[in-house]
Amino acid sequence: MFDDTHPEGPYDKLSQTPVSKISNTELARFIEFIEKFENETESTLSMSLGYREMRMLLHVMRNHLAGRLTTPTSLADASGLTYGTAKRGIESIMQRGLLISRPRTKTGKTVSLHPSPQMIEEWESYAERIKGLLGPLFGIDPASESGSKIFLGTSASQQVISTPAVLSARLELKGGLRVLAHADPTFMAMHNLKRQLESIFGLEIRNKARSIDNLLDDILDNARLAKSRYDIVACDLPWFGDLVSQGVLMPLDALIQRDGYDLSDFHPMAIQSAGYAGCQYGIPVQTTPELLCYRKDILAAAQLTPPSTTEALVKVARQLHDPAKGRYGIAWNAARGTPLGHTFSFLMAKFGQPIVDLPLHAGGFDFQNASGEQLRPMFQSDAAYRACEYMLDILKYSPPNILNMSWYERAQSYASGESCMAYCYTLLAPLIEFDKRSPAYGNTGYLSHPVGNHGRAITPIGGYALAIPANLSKERVEAVWTALKHLTSPNMSKLYIMNGSLVTPRFSVSQDPEVSALSPLITIVDDMAKQDVLQAWPRPPVPGITELISIAGNEIFEVLDGRRSIKKALSIAQERADNVMREKGHY
Repeated sequence: MFDDTHPEGPYDKLSQTPVSKISNTELARFIEFIEKFENETESTLSMSLGYREMRMLLHVMRNHLAGRLTTPTSLADASGLTYGTAKRGIESIMQRGLLISRPRTKTGKTVSLHPSPQMIEEWESYAERIKGLLGPLFGIDPASESGSKIFLGTSASQQVISTPAVLSARLELKGGLRVLAHADPTFMAMHNLKRQLESIFGLEIRNKARSIDNLLDDILDNARLAKSRYDIVACDLPWFGDLVSQGVLMPLDALIQRDGYDLSDFHPMAIQSAGYAGCQYGIPVQTTPELLCYRKDILAAAQLTPPSTTEALVKVARQLHDPAKGRYGIAWNAARGTPLGHTFSFLMAKFGQPIVDLPLHAGGFDFQNASGEQLRPMFQSDAAYRACEYMLDILKYSPPNILNMSWYERAQSYASGESCMAYCYTLLAPLIEFDKRSPAYGNTGYLSHPVGNHGRAITPIGGYALAIPANLSKERVEAVWTALKHLTSPNMSKLYIMNGSLVTPRFSVSQDPEVSALSPLITIVDDMAKQDVLQAWPRPPVPGITELISIAGNEIFEVLDGRRSIKKALSIAQERADNVMREKGHY
């Protein structure tokens, strides 16, 4: 659209005839564009009143994307037509299947209007066609590398996922949909989209976001109630063994089978992690591997190769470490408790041993069927000792606040330019990939965890799945299951990414051209999932894992703080962990 209020500069003050701002060739090209534009509009959009109907279609689509309510009266007012003509226009649009009329109350006397999937598809097709016309107008080939970044979706081979449509019937849930979530970019995107999601479901959504430890406490506290106060809970993938063994979560297999719900689009390890003992208890909403981030520009300037082994990483961290200039080698989770416990578990895996004595199987270790002695903690293994030695090595080249550093702090340390490398979940990659003020923006490389001796190349998987509490009132289950399916759908997953997230558990979303264009990280993670590099066994979803991680994070902190030897700390950790697992009756 032209802005006729924009000043034209000093040329309008000259007395002589001004030079034309557009050549005859350009003007002819523009006229041809306008002609094609009108043809595309008439052929793509179903409009019986021509451009007089356009205002109504625009109003409905704009409100849908913003989560605002559209009523027949507001739509008639927005049309600019007389009320009678507008009313006939609305009826015509509905007859063509472009509008969904959904009752706002049980009586059905008042309704809201929403674009149907057909209408959304038409507008997306229209947008792609117009982008295809705009390219040649401005001398850009949509098929070229530069053009593809601007005019996405022009290739028939690229499947673009549509904007979510509203449910044909509003969900009936007294008090609204009650969601307990994790405080991270994906769930924050979900919360920021609250109005749009409420429009889609036709009810109020009541979100509560908690940090990781508080989230688990809330889930367990809720399980002790006669009736759940939440409809949907977000569960960290390693929790499923624990929560299921305690009867906290509802099995979903019967609902999945009844509805023919296809799980094949999800990353296989995310699906496996959200189940237990052969049953499915959660549907993944995000897959977030932990990777090694490194500054490509800094390593290149120092003529260093990105490290692929733990030994090489220590050397690189030492060479880049320069506290006098406020620059440090590497940031990682060293804070007492859960953050350090996760680090220890992952580092043990670098050296070839899970934190419990899982049996070997093809591609790693079998956590799905582990029982008895296979759940015995391995704090006194060689891998545990080497993990501690490695932490003491990199501690020397870490920021001064390393012993207070957990997930967000390490990502922020790297994104701010303070640290040259960092172990980081892709969940927090928006700090790097979306902030152009960050010195790491556009200068970051991503690697799987560097390998220790006797270890193998792995990328520990993290993330969350949505689950239904076992104590949810039976009359709410059907509506909640419908909501859960939609919240984890490809359409919703793409919506979260387009609004600030950078993680998805679905292959189809990663392959969407609009999604993959946001960051190279999308394709990196998708490739890892296809190659089975993503592994859950470094932090296996087995009963007792939460307590084991807590024990590790507290006892090994004493080593980092210089108050206890590695041997003594591991001995205490083993004794405490054995007691926990014996009390649970595993051996």
